Amino acid sequence: MSDEQTGVPESFISHLIELRTRLVRASIAVLVVFILLFAVWPGPAALYDFVAQPMLSTLPHGSKMIATGVITPFMVPMKVTLLVAFMVSLPWVLYQAWAFVAPGLYTHEKRLVLPLVVSSSILFLAGVAFCYFFVFGTVFGFINDFAPKSISVAPDIENYLDFVLMMCMAFGLTFEVPVVVVILVRMNLVTVEKLKAIRPYVVVGAFVIAAIVTPPDVLSQLLLAVPLCLLYEVGILLAPLFARVTRAPEESADSGS
Repeated sequence: MSDEQTGVPESFISHLIELRTRLVRASIAVLVVFILLFAVWPGPAALYDFVAQPMLSTLPHGSKMIATGVITPFMVPMKVTLLVAFMVSLPWVLYQAWAFVAPGLYTHEKRLVLPLVVSSSILFLAGVAFCYFFVFGTVFGFINDFAPKSISVAPDIENYLDFVLMMCMAFGLTFEVPVVVVILVRMNLVTVEKLKAIRPYVVVGAFVIAAIVTPPDVLSQLLLAVPLCLLYEVGILLAPLFARVTRAPEESADSGS
């Protein structure tokens, strides 16, 4: 029985097959990088030690984290290795996502694919790096200085990983704001003038988001809200340039007439 007879459009089936292919390719890339990180270099234990360094550097000399679960010392480093593998493979994963939607784009719109894949990857990794190298040291130092001297700080490795993931994801997504702004303007969903007009609401929203996803201290909230606002302004500056570069021929003719 054919797809048309069963009521399922052939194009829909082909899209599902294409989606499966892209997902498999992205998954294989993450798996290959995971195996290399696990078996070749540097290994799960070394990766977790690297992730834990910002916290350990603020604890008293000789202090260590604790593991309260039986298999936690094994599972947590494995999770870290998988997440690092995903971040290393992120450009390829994003490329697969864009390649899936590319057939439905016009030629002038396809010019956005490479710049957006590259910029999305760089900005996300830049957000994670900013969080790791600057925010963690500042926030953990502040918390450690604020803690009473009668308390012995010994963070659980699983709770610490959950906190690190939440913060890194928040900063990684925050640094994607310019890309989101560019896409919204290019798809004519919003104008640059409208983005400038709602700037005060964006600032308020940035601080609300920061208050939700960061620890309840002013310092960490500022470290998320301020970059979000600045990156929003960067997006407003870059959006007209991307819109002009990827303008359709008929759009260029209309604007020139």
